[in-house]
Amino acid sequence: MIYEFRTYTFPPGKIGAYLDLAGNVGLPIRKNDFGTNHGYWSADIGALNQAWHLWSYKDLNERAEFRARLSRDPRWTNDYVAKVGQLIARQDIRLMHPLIEPRVPAELGNLYELRIYRTQVGQARRWASMIQEYLPAREKYSKIVALWHTEAGQPNEVVHLWAYKDLNARAKARADAIKDPAWQEFLGKSSPLLVEMHSTILVPASFSPLR
Repeated sequence: MIYEFRTYTFPPGKIGAYLDLAGNVGLPIRKNDFGTNHGYWSADIGALNQAWHLWSYKDLNERAEFRARLSRDPRWTNDYVAKVGQLIARQDIRLMHPLIEPRVPAELGNLYELRIYRTQVGQARRWASMIQEYLPAREKYSKIVALWHTEAGQPNEVVHLWAYKDLNARAKARADAIKDPAWQEFLGKSSPLLVEMHSTILVPASFSPLR
C-alpha cells in the first residue's frame, strides 16, 4: 500500500473556492474509483493558505494507472482541473509507506495535528520503529491516527497524524505525556535522530472522511 499526501498552497483568499470545487465537483467525479480518499483539510495553524488531502493506492503502478485514466475523463479535466489550476500557487506531494494505517477517531468533530519529522539520513525507519514501541505510553493521553515514513518527494521523513477535540485537549494531552517516565525515555532516545520538526493544525472539510 502506498499513501499520497498532496499539499496545495494558494494565494490568500482562494482556499474557500478550492474546497468548494473539491467537494462539489472533484470528489463526485473521482469518488474512490481512482484511489481511496481518507481526508481533506485546510491548515489553521502552521503554514497558512494550504489544503491537504490524503489518498491511498495498492502500489505506485496502480497510482500511475488511475491518474492516467482520470486524466482522460473530460469532466475531470474541463470541469475540475482547469478551474482548480487557476487557484493553486504551488503543489507538493509526499509518497509514504504506512506503519499505522489511518484509524477513524471514535468521535467526529476533531482538529488534526500533522507532525512531519525529518531524520538524519537513513534513520526514518529507526525513529518510526521507536515511536511504535513507546506508543502505549503516549496513547494513554491521546490516540494516534496514522504513521508513515516517506518514499518521495522528501526522503528521511516520518509523518504522523493525531486527532484532538480542540486545542485545549491537545495542550493537555501533550503536557500530560511529557510527564510520563516512559515517554520521557522515548524522547531521550529518539530526539538525537531528528534534524527538523514541523507541526500543522488541520481543520477537516465537511466532506472529509476523517473529521
